[in-house]
Amino acid sequence: MPRVDSGEGAWLQTEHGRLLDAISSWWVITHGHRHPEIVAAIKAQADRLDQVIFAGFTHQPAEDLARGLIDIAPKGLAHVFYSDSGSTSVEVALKMALGFWRNQNSPRKRIIALEHAYHGDTVGTMSAGGRGVFNAAYEPLLFDVARLPFPQGRGCDTLAALEELAKDAAALIVEPLILGAGGMHIYGAELLGKMKALCERHGTLFIADEVMTGFGRTGTLFACEQAGITPDILCVAKGLTGGSLPLAATLCMPEIFQAHYSPDRSRTFFHSSSFTANPIACAAAVANLQVWREEPVRERVAALGEMQQQRLARFQDDRRFESVRRLGTIAALDLKVSDPGYLAGRGPELTAFFHARGILLRPLGNTIYVMPPYCITAAELDLVYDAIGAAAAEFGG
Repeated sequence: MPRVDSGEGAWLQTEHGRLLDAISSWWVITHGHRHPEIVAAIKAQADRLDQVIFAGFTHQPAEDLARGLIDIAPKGLAHVFYSDSGSTSVEVALKMALGFWRNQNSPRKRIIALEHAYHGDTVGTMSAGGRGVFNAAYEPLLFDVARLPFPQGRGCDTLAALEELAKDAAALIVEPLILGAGGMHIYGAELLGKMKALCERHGTLFIADEVMTGFGRTGTLFACEQAGITPDILCVAKGLTGGSLPLAATLCMPEIFQAHYSPDRSRTFFHSSSFTANPIACAAAVANLQVWREEPVRERVAALGEMQQQRLARFQDDRRFESVRRLGTIAALDLKVSDPGYLAGRGPELTAFFHARGILLRPLGNTIYVMPPYCITAAELDLVYDAIGAAAAEFGG
């Protein structure tokens, strides 16, 4: 296990040499390692206030960040709840949805989720995620969730199942447009919009887990923008601080906030942690929003998407691969193997092969995906795809 000593831009320096970070260090680094504006904000905040309890207190970075998030989020989201990670932001969302209905004396308790979904590693988020290798050992802890078939084609089976389930459900939770850890499966914005409309018709809350998809990964700031929808609850994390520090937020519509706001303290939204809204992490996130405002990040995102598409073309008709696909800055393709899936035997071999060539890629079993920081150059991306080509020659059928 190599020791990493430093990072800059799209590169990591290890004790054995440089690694090109083609997966953004597990999807979190957006602008590149150690972006100067974000690093400066972290240093400046550390000199003022490192940590304070966020129950009964507030501080400027948290307030600035909340205003900034509401400004850029899909229109209508008006309240921000801070937590520490993607898993906790989704856990918060699920609790918000259930509390919303309970405080209105409604019997709605069912959560609906997509087949193959991944929403985190806490008990609630594992329950919402697809059942399989990620959570099989913890089955006794998990609560039942209604499951929609993953959309195929026009998604008629998905919509038909949702039509029936949404009649008395508390909420539907989705990873909009693309399932991450579940295999980089992609579905269309039109279908996402139809799912939201169907939830509206039945009064079912709609939760968008944008922990991975947010902050440009799908080509827009938030994936929901492509369907022209505003979720009732929105979860963000990973790219919130540009990937520099752990921080998460759950945004919600006013009616969800109001359902918990009461002099009756039994209606309180009971969720907190010691490091909620840590000032240094919030300062990093405020700096990240400033980078989005002042630098041509959207242009970089668009350019990276085009570069990915151009380089994927070499594998489009390669019989060693199937399902060559792209969404925004995310590219993926499946190496044909005899044991496909997350536990494919080729998975660890592929990871080691890429590392030996100075590339940080960590396939999901036989699914090779490329999700680099937006600062990566065309020449650097060529190194990634040359390594994928070499892997196909080494391991392809």
